[in-house]
Amino acid sequence: MTSQHQYAACVDSLSRSFRGTLALDHVSLQIPSGSVFGLVGLNGAGKTTLIQHLIGSMRALHGSVTVLGQDPTVEPEKLLAKIGYMSEEDSLPKWMRISDLLSFCRSVYPTWSDRYAAELCEMFGLSTEAKLKSLSKGGRARAALLSAIAHRPELLILDEPSSGLDPIARADILEAIIRTVADEGRTVLFSSHLLDEIDRVCDHIALLHQGKLLETITAEDLPERYVECFYCSDAPSTRPPEITGAFGAAGGNTEWSVLIDSEVHSATTETIFQSRGVRWELIRHQPATVHRWFAGRVRVSHTVEKTSDAEGVQNV
Repeated sequence: MTSQHQYAACVDSLSRSFRGTLALDHVSLQIPSGSVFGLVGLNGAGKTTLIQHLIGSMRALHGSVTVLGQDPTVEPEKLLAKIGYMSEEDSLPKWMRISDLLSFCRSVYPTWSDRYAAELCEMFGLSTEAKLKSLSKGGRARAALLSAIAHRPELLILDEPSSGLDPIARADILEAIIRTVADEGRTVLFSSHLLDEIDRVCDHIALLHQGKLLETITAEDLPERYVECFYCSDAPSTRPPEITGAFGAAGGNTEWSVLIDSEVHSATTETIFQSRGVRWELIRHQPATVHRWFAGRVRVSHTVEKTSDAEGVQNV
């Protein structure tokens, strides 16, 4: 059943500190219902802390959190019955058989589907008689995902679900995510450091860095808004060319590439120009990839924190 809410989750100016260190710094975002929403960031960016607020494990002390139309810390049992959650932690009780796990989930989730669970067992190659301790890490991850989605949750939250898994297990998880979203417009929040996965399945992407939300953008808009431009110079340069809206420079000597925000500057208007006494020529340009955008935004953020010098922002 599709959620009646326009947004599966809304976070407004959420801040959280641990021992004086900001884990989240006035984070605001909206997760559209029926979307696959990717959350990316380096380790320690605040992704898991944000997710803990969404599932009600942490109460919002500064700011607010709404999930499926309610505060996740008020009557959490009603909300959790509508949510599927899987983390990178291998936390399932290993003494259980798969059949025991299914029986437990059936008692917890009113909308549990034995038929869907059986389909997932077949899809994942899981025997109901197998003990969890006998499975590989990838097998237990498949079992955890099964328990998170066989009740057809309105919102599926995955916190680094593919961490440490082999490519086949990761492919199974991605396929299940796609099926979950295609099934009646359900919503997935997918947190991962594996940008290939984010690029493949997500239609919205939010970038967290050191507790700050740097940007939220749709996967469709990203390559249209950001362009990677490659330049060569007539003399070696320790700095990239100065271009309005450029960031995330990479390269050196006589060849540099930069990301350009097309809302600020047209990438194709200046093919030959002077910058700091150096003559630059545009060799080629291409739509920015998720990888390049991520690296460029994180580098810019890192530089801005250390210096307000505009040249420093360019030379990252």
